[in-house]
Amino acid sequence: MNTTLTLDRATPGGAKPNLRIADDKAMLRAAAELTRDLVQPNPRIYWMDLITSVVIGYGALAVAIASQSTGLTVAAIVVAVLGLYRALSFIHEVSHMKHAAVPGFRQGWDTLVGIPMLTPSFMYEGVHNLHHAKTRYGTAEDPEYLPLALMKPWTLPLFIVISALAPVALIVRYAVLSPISLLSSKLRRVVVERYSALAINPQFRRRSPEGDAASQWARIETAASIWAITLLTLAATGVLPLRSFLIILGVASAVAVINQVRTLVAHLWENEGEPMTVTAQYLDTVNVPPPALLPALWAPVGLRYHALHHLLPGLPYHALGEAHRRISSALDMASPYHKANYAGLPGLVLKIGRSTMVSRS
Repeated sequence: MNTTLTLDRATPGGAKPNLRIADDKAMLRAAAELTRDLVQPNPRIYWMDLITSVVIGYGALAVAIASQSTGLTVAAIVVAVLGLYRALSFIHEVSHMKHAAVPGFRQGWDTLVGIPMLTPSFMYEGVHNLHHAKTRYGTAEDPEYLPLALMKPWTLPLFIVISALAPVALIVRYAVLSPISLLSSKLRRVVVERYSALAINPQFRRRSPEGDAASQWARIETAASIWAITLLTLAATGVLPLRSFLIILGVASAVAVINQVRTLVAHLWENEGEPMTVTAQYLDTVNVPPPALLPALWAPVGLRYHALHHLLPGLPYHALGEAHRRISSALDMASPYHKANYAGLPGLVLKIGRSTMVSRS
């Protein structure tokens, strides 16, 4: 869902032009050659990780709803948020994987996570691949990019705060707009173009699906719409108590906020719209490798190696740690590969925050 409709791209008038960074062929070659044996996804790891995350997430959510103890409720909510956040993060893998390599995983993920959390796979498939297109990354045609580091300081807290409204927006999108849009082709076009993508670029308009993708979209959207209407009906009739409904919304909102914070530090957001080389894209992206432990929670499912992922988007998430170790060992410290590695979340937030405070007039 586009959660930053009020943010506009910075105008480049007062900013210094970016110097084009040449591709580092040694780094690109090493990354490709050292990881050729890591490209095969392991279905057992995918399924076990997803199912474990789902059981923990929904189990803790059930405890939070059923508990009469404030302390236990709060603890269960924290566990539910982390479990469901990890489960939801698999949408990134779904958007990249060859589905025959992990049979049934997309359908399983949509059933267990995408539809219940009103974030089905079609909201990322056909969108995220544009972010990885070499000629689109960081440009106005990239659905997942804004020059946040070059924008006004107030845009960063707005970027985070507005994400808290995502669960309500998604309920409106599927319980209200989906069925009504069947009666209006104009509204339907708006729903597809503007409210059917996990994008942060308010200028992005997605294309309508075609062929098998359209059929799959229709099935999944129908299921999500039925679930959203059912959830609202249960809450409105009192079958689902207000407290329980608010806990569900609160957990979903917390998941969205954590994901938005992770998004904020996934890149440096310093490009003003010019096409970038692969190396420049890599350096505009962030790895938060070990020994830091907390990134395993706020950047799960391989997202702590986001810069490496932009070098090798075909690698499964469970191979990124080994790939990072191999490449780090093979390249000397002068290689740009090491320049995308950061210690943790606080330093990255400060770096981007300070950048917004630099006068560019």
